[in-house]
Amino acid sequence: MCAQLNPRFAQTFAPPVMEARRWLDGVDFPADRPLLNVSQAAPIDPPPEGLRRAIADSAMNNVDAHLYGPVLGMPELRVEVASQWSEAYGGTINESQVAITSGCNQAFAATLATLAGEGDEVILPTPWYFNHKMWLDMMGVGSIPLKTGAGLLPDPGHARALITDKTRAIALVSPNNPGGVEYPASLIRAFLELCREKGIALILDETYRDFDSRDGAPHDLFHDPDWHDTLIHLYSFSKAYRLTGHRVGAFIASEDRLFQAEKFLDTVAICPNQLGQHAALWGMQNLGDWVKGERLEILDRRAAIAENMPKLERWKLLGLGAYFAYVQHPFDLRSDVLAQKLVRDAGVLMLPGTMFMPDNDPAGGQQMRVAFANIDRTDIGILFDRLAAFST
Repeated sequence: MCAQLNPRFAQTFAPPVMEARRWLDGVDFPADRPLLNVSQAAPIDPPPEGLRRAIADSAMNNVDAHLYGPVLGMPELRVEVASQWSEAYGGTINESQVAITSGCNQAFAATLATLAGEGDEVILPTPWYFNHKMWLDMMGVGSIPLKTGAGLLPDPGHARALITDKTRAIALVSPNNPGGVEYPASLIRAFLELCREKGIALILDETYRDFDSRDGAPHDLFHDPDWHDTLIHLYSFSKAYRLTGHRVGAFIASEDRLFQAEKFLDTVAICPNQLGQHAALWGMQNLGDWVKGERLEILDRRAAIAENMPKLERWKLLGLGAYFAYVQHPFDLRSDVLAQKLVRDAGVLMLPGTMFMPDNDPAGGQQMRVAFANIDRTDIGILFDRLAAFST
C-alpha cells in the first residue's frame, strides 16, 4: 500500500493494454495454435531501413540531437507540419500554431491542462479511448459519456443536451479508436459549430488519419480562418512512421493556448525526444509514397475483416476502419470474462468493451475491439476461424 495516494489516481483504472497482457501469464500456446494478439493498436515492425539509417545518422553526427531542445518542438518539424497540413486540409496553419509533444497522449494531456480543472467536464463519445478517460480522471475532470448511435456516430444534438456551465470541451477521435468509424466531414463541422456557439473547445484527435479510407481531406475545419478560436487538432507520428518507441506527437491550436501549454510541457518533459523529432521530419520529407503503401495495406486488411465477418453468424460488426474492428459478441458472458476465456481456449487476445465504456453501461459487456494492424490477411482468416469455432 502507498503511504499517501492521490485519490484521483485510485479512482481510475489500470492501463488496459498492460492488464490484458497479464492474462497471458501461465498460458501455453502450442506451435499449431500460436497466440493471435489483436489487443494493441501500434505497429510492431521497425521503421523502414531508410528511416532507421536517418535516426542512426542523427545519433552519430548531430550533437543537438542529444541536447535539450525547444519546449514546443524542433522549429523545422513545426514548419513542416504547418506546411503539409495547410496543403492537405486546404487551410492556413502557421508554425507558431504547431507544438510537438512526446506522443499524442501527451498532446491530449497538455491540451486538457490548459482547458480544464477540478470539477470541470469534458464530453466523450462512447465507446471512448480509455487513455482520454484515464487522464480526465487523474485531473479530477468529469468525463461525460455521449452515447453513439447507428454506426457508432455521435449526435451533436445529444451532445448539446449534455453541455453545462462546467463543460470545457468535446473530444472526438476520427478515424475512431476503438470503433474504427470515420466521422463524416459534415458531422465534424456540426460539432465545431456547436462548440463555437457554446464557447467550448473541440478537441479532434486524428491519430489514424493516414489510414482513412477516403481520399482527400477528411474535413474542412481548417478552411475557416478563425478555426483556432475553437479547434484543437491532435496527431501522432507513431503509426505512420512506426515510431511508437520514440514518442512523437503534435497538436495544433491557437498561439495563446500553446503559450500556456508550454508551461505544462516544460515541467513534464522539458522537450520532446530529439531523435524522434529528427525521425519524424525525415519521414515527412521522404516517406510520402511509403506511407501511401502502408495505407493501402491497412485498407486491404480492413476489407479482409469485412469479407470474413459472415463466418461469425451471431456476431455483429459495429464499426470498422483504420486499425480497428468493433464487434458485438453473442455469448452470455461479460466481455471482460469472455476476453480472458478467449486467451485460454482460442489463443486470441483482444480487448473487451468494458475497457471503453462507463461501468454503468451494459453495452460494454457485449462488445469487443479487434486491433488488426499487426495481422495480415492470412492471420485475419485464422482469427475468424478460431472465433467461429469458439463456444462457451
